[in-house]
Amino acid sequence: MGYVHKDLANGRWKTFTLAQQMGNIGSEVYRAIRFKNKNNIEYSKNAAYRALELIDLTIEAQYKKHSIKEFTRLREVICDYLLGDNEFHTDESIMKYFDSFAYMANKNK
Repeated sequence: MGYVHKDLANGRWKTFTLAQQMGNIGSEVYRAIRFKNKNNIEYSKNAAYRALELIDLTIEAQYKKHSIKEFTRLREVICDYLLGDNEFHTDESIMKYFDSFAYMANKNK
């Protein structure tokens, strides 16, 4: 499988804290939402795919440390919201979920 984030996939992602990982995922989700709102579907999908790749890397990196249930559920919600029919009725407030991680990651720098 070819990764967009090759450097991160080669092990660098595992050196990030969970807050840093989630903050980076949130950045890609934010980009996807922003492009979706501008009707730039191609860029939105690309950002969504990058977010999903980072979620997958997080699942791999955090496998033994944390429950992967939340990460797999997050993946499902992101797929539904950005790439599917939004059956879960997710809205842009999903960014509040990621904002707390970004705050935590910046606080611990």
